[in-house]
Amino acid sequence: MAKPGPDTVRYGGNTSCVQITSASGTLLIIDCGTGAHGLGQMLLKEGPKPTRGHVLISHTHWDHIQGIPFFAPFFVPGNKWDFYAPKGFGESLRETLAGQMEYTYFPITPEAFGAELNYNNLSEGVFRIDDIVIRTRYLNHPALTIAFRIEVDGAVVVYACDHEPHSREAADGIGALDGQDLAHAEFLRDADLVIHDAQYLAAEYPGKIGWGHSTVEYSLQVCKTAGVKQLAITHHDPMRTDDAIDALIGDLRTSLGPAAPIHVFGAAEGMILDYRGNRESLSDGDAALMDQAVGTREAVALLVTRDEALRTKMKQAVADEPVLLLAVPDLASINEAAPPPGLVLIDGDLASGAIAMATALRAKPDMETVPILFLGGTAAELGNFGEHVEWLRAPFSVEYARSRIRTWTMRGAFRWLRASMPEDETERMQALRALNLVESSGDEQFDRYTRIAAALFKVPYALVSIIDEDRQWFKAKHGTEIEQTPRDVSFCAHAIHHPDVMVVNDALTDSRFGDNPTVIGPPNVRFYAGTPLVLPSGHAIGTLCILDDRPREFSAEDRARLADLGGLLERELAAIAA
Repeated sequence: MAKPGPDTVRYGGNTSCVQITSASGTLLIIDCGTGAHGLGQMLLKEGPKPTRGHVLISHTHWDHIQGIPFFAPFFVPGNKWDFYAPKGFGESLRETLAGQMEYTYFPITPEAFGAELNYNNLSEGVFRIDDIVIRTRYLNHPALTIAFRIEVDGAVVVYACDHEPHSREAADGIGALDGQDLAHAEFLRDADLVIHDAQYLAAEYPGKIGWGHSTVEYSLQVCKTAGVKQLAITHHDPMRTDDAIDALIGDLRTSLGPAAPIHVFGAAEGMILDYRGNRESLSDGDAALMDQAVGTREAVALLVTRDEALRTKMKQAVADEPVLLLAVPDLASINEAAPPPGLVLIDGDLASGAIAMATALRAKPDMETVPILFLGGTAAELGNFGEHVEWLRAPFSVEYARSRIRTWTMRGAFRWLRASMPEDETERMQALRALNLVESSGDEQFDRYTRIAAALFKVPYALVSIIDEDRQWFKAKHGTEIEQTPRDVSFCAHAIHHPDVMVVNDALTDSRFGDNPTVIGPPNVRFYAGTPLVLPSGHAIGTLCILDDRPREFSAEDRARLADLGGLLERELAAIAA
């Protein structure tokens, strides 16, 4: 809750809201708590006023979204803002964020916003917003919550709220980290700044277990382990005064000593920090913005227990989730015909031994990396199972179990990779613009290629697709009236990276495209083949591609024919370029 007053003047009393601006002007806002009101007013007073921005929401608990209805730039016509937030299995992201603006609670609805607002669903992965690379990782909280690793201008900033130690013993900040706590530290590795949840002191933590927040001591330990340069402790407890924060920061600095490689301070309202680095490459790898709801697809969770009460509790935990729970008393009872699990829940108090059960499970084919969640009991040997394991210690609530089950099933639920940007993207775009192609179809010079391709390969769709900065538009098309699509959903944006024909025999089973909106929704693409269109300068500006709503094979002879047809089209493009 927001806590303004005389005791929070220096550190501030608003709930979470952080602004990040790159050297080129890309604007990110991380979380939209009550601090968003003041930020919005400041942005409107500054010049020039921003018309484009991006809001990263770590999770949709009230204190992280309650500033949305009071953020003035959302009401300005002509502005464009994108929301990015973790999406569970239920209502849409827009419905979740707008829930607090229902008539019963608030006098206006989201329809009053004058700006264009777009909504993007996130899972774990990596994606790019303009010049900023953003990596995401799930945190340990009683709601699906994401940490953001921001890489831009040669520097790295990590925002990690709200997060609880995976191991209760780690809360005191003493001893080496392991398991999921060590994996969490690795996500922070070598960051210039980490803004980390530190709501409690270790002495306060026993009364707050399961509330989803870190201790000051744990935050320092994970950052020291990760080689972090600066730590800003944040998400201050509403009962913590300015003087109390000063005292705990002083204690931390004393414990570290004057020569400590890490600098610790308290995050304060209005604080402005400048980070610029000299890291030569911050590759976004296979950009993976998971921007599609799971919908009705079921995740499969295997529960191994003989305890009827635990079985009932787990059924309650997945009651509102698209999770098929298969409960068995032991591994011998698993039906070999049953679908393979994406998550295994093991009763920690099994008489036959939970660790022995997990060891036997790991020895099974295709089960080497399936996540294992121990429920209660004693699991002191978790380190033997790698990072795909977690121990949910008793007592735990149904809600907390639901959060952890959702986190692990969501980690493997999405199959949609954005194409990465070509290394020569700037030069590629210059070459494309130099062609002066009219962005409209109906040009016989190009249409004949799509007609020939559709007839030659007996497919319903054929396109001459041009990959622009943030979209693909169709210079020629057969079988569809669609003029363009976002670059994020484009198969052709992947194909321009290939030296020859790229073929996807069945997109629904392909890890890059299985959850792509054009696959699971209209036009329900199942087959794709595209040959890159390369200019004499060596830059691929698009593709000649064919698509089908049924999976199919594509022979080497077929590939050669499509490449030949693309080569003829390249000659015409070369003549235009000349």
